[in-house]
Amino acid sequence: MSRSEVVRPQKMAGMVALRVRQMIVKGELTEGDWLPTEAELMDQFGVSRPTLREAFRLLEADSLIRIRRGPPGGARVHLPGPDAAAPLFGLLLTLAGTTVRDVYEARLVIEPTAARWLAEHGDAARHAELRREADDTRAALGDPARFAASSVRFHQRIVELSGNRTLATVTGMLIEILTRHMELALRESREECSVVQMRQAHAARAYNRLADLVAKRDAVGAERFWHTHMQAVSGYLLGGSAAGRQIVDILG
Repeated sequence: MSRSEVVRPQKMAGMVALRVRQMIVKGELTEGDWLPTEAELMDQFGVSRPTLREAFRLLEADSLIRIRRGPPGGARVHLPGPDAAAPLFGLLLTLAGTTVRDVYEARLVIEPTAARWLAEHGDAARHAELRREADDTRAALGDPARFAASSVRFHQRIVELSGNRTLATVTGMLIEILTRHMELALRESREECSVVQMRQAHAARAYNRLADLVAKRDAVGAERFWHTHMQAVSGYLLGGSAAGRQIVDILG
């Protein structure tokens, strides 16, 4: 087989993947949509089955589609979340020598500022949404796994509701990395359940307090309170050797 015969199908696969990627970005294909059948796509793009499947492999590697094999099989659009980007993002942080403390301090810059923006510029609907998130965390008390998931969501929603999509995306990846750290730390921890429950109850009260400040449009108070709360949490979240733990130890 000549070199041109090897390169051309790979190049065509990349072009097909690019076209599908553009369709997803433009909203022509959305979350959960099924792509046309292989036969239809082969006819549409004028490519062979191996080339089309290579394009699928590229899209699957980008977490843009999921392949269901076996009848009735097919490719379905799946929009990636922070969990998909976190490993690559984490690799970049690892190469930069980043530690868990570095990641948390980045959040300490972003989240209090987002809380201030939300209090100052957010409308009543966004304020009500933050209140619902706070209520959800309080309702999850007594169920450690559910509370942990609800807590992660509350932190993410502060930034999302502030309206800055760039910061929301970056925060999503930072939270994903720290969530993996917390899961690892929890497995290594010997803390009694009563201590964990006490901390979760304290966190739930803090979420409720922030929702109060945001609803009152106390922008300065919301920013100051959330910064103080996150600093206090860092005391046990980054305790011991955890603060210096490299990101590679979490995502590896």
